[in-house]
Amino acid sequence: MTDAYLLPIRTAALLFPGLALLMFVPTAIVLYRRHGIMTRWRTLSLYGGVYYALSAFCLTVVPLPSPSVDVCAKYPSFAEPQFTPGTAFADIWKEAHGRVTLDALVLGNSAVWQTVFNLLLLLPVGVFVRIHFRRGLIAATAAGFAGSLFLELTQYTGLWGLYACPYRLFAVDDLIVNTAGAAIGWAAVGPIARALPDLDTLDDRALDLTKVPFGRRLLALLLDLTGIALATASVAGIVLYVVGSAAVPWVPPVAFALWFVVLPWATGATPGKHVLLLKLVTTDGSRPGPLGLALRTVLLGPPLLVVWLAAGAVLGDSSVIRASDAVGSLSQIGYREVLYSLAADPASGFVLLFVPTGILALVAWYVRAIRRHPQGLGVHEILSGVRNEALPHTRARRHGPAGDTTSPPSGDLTDARSSDIHALSR
Repeated sequence: MTDAYLLPIRTAALLFPGLALLMFVPTAIVLYRRHGIMTRWRTLSLYGGVYYALSAFCLTVVPLPSPSVDVCAKYPSFAEPQFTPGTAFADIWKEAHGRVTLDALVLGNSAVWQTVFNLLLLLPVGVFVRIHFRRGLIAATAAGFAGSLFLELTQYTGLWGLYACPYRLFAVDDLIVNTAGAAIGWAAVGPIARALPDLDTLDDRALDLTKVPFGRRLLALLLDLTGIALATASVAGIVLYVVGSAAVPWVPPVAFALWFVVLPWATGATPGKHVLLLKLVTTDGSRPGPLGLALRTVLLGPPLLVVWLAAGAVLGDSSVIRASDAVGSLSQIGYREVLYSLAADPASGFVLLFVPTGILALVAWYVRAIRRHPQGLGVHEILSGVRNEALPHTRARRHGPAGDTTSPPSGDLTDARSSDIHALSR
């Protein structure tokens, strides 16, 4: 019986890292837009809920029948859903075989433990609704019913059509017990919920009004880089087809200038910054001009490219190629041959060993300098005079003073912010 639960839990543990990676960027965008910051406590709470939901789903569908199994023939009794309430009590009495003893009715009764499992399955839903969302009993009960209905329909439809017939039973008793479990979870966690600080309060305390969170800016940059890469590839393909290969080399610099200079000049921000509710401003708060944006783009872009181009200019393209060849040969020849080869060609050795180290060191220094700056500014922002400014996040608009859509969340954040809470946002 233990294996029946361990297998789904192991399956969820294997699937969760991939799911967490896939949902990280959308989750970060939602959190930054709604709360202005992505604290560790909120992220831990959210991902904990996702891991639990995945585990609950696996517990209701795993193990899967083998593709060679005819589920319609093997599980004919599951073809019709069970709509009669109270069937679980009949099953408990049937398993007891008419014996009225503690062992027969409870300890050794598999139907009882199945009901207890169904009660515990969605109990964390009530806990999550009360602690993470700060909602009431009705919301927790509704969430438990919706979650249970989804799981039961998944079973009844044979994993949404993956199997021709259901291989587990749709039972109305499961709906009732699952929903009750969510309500019990909401009630049981009451003392803990009252003792824990509200996540919105932690967000407000962690917000630094003097600088934009580094992660928020980095995510906007990643979105911009992804967007411009896709746009450049698409435009280059069109240009190649319409004009010819001679015009293709002009596509990347033109696209780069349009994305990072012309669009911010016209709209106040790059597309990635618009998504993250950021805008570019000068030191006096006005919209920057094209010269300032161009200087910022040149300075931002980037130390890595400068180091690589410098290495290529000094050492020559052939050295870079030889270095890459040396890396590719590591899996085919011994380390002694590689060392002899690098000793015979010091230029390739320099590129292979020192340039990557220099790039990593430069990136680390740059990130450290931004995070240590009082306003969180980088060299490209200080020299160009163009910096990021956060627009009001959605919760700030809802909780700000009436009629004020640009004010930060209410409360004296400067006095309330403490060093330990402030560290949660980093």
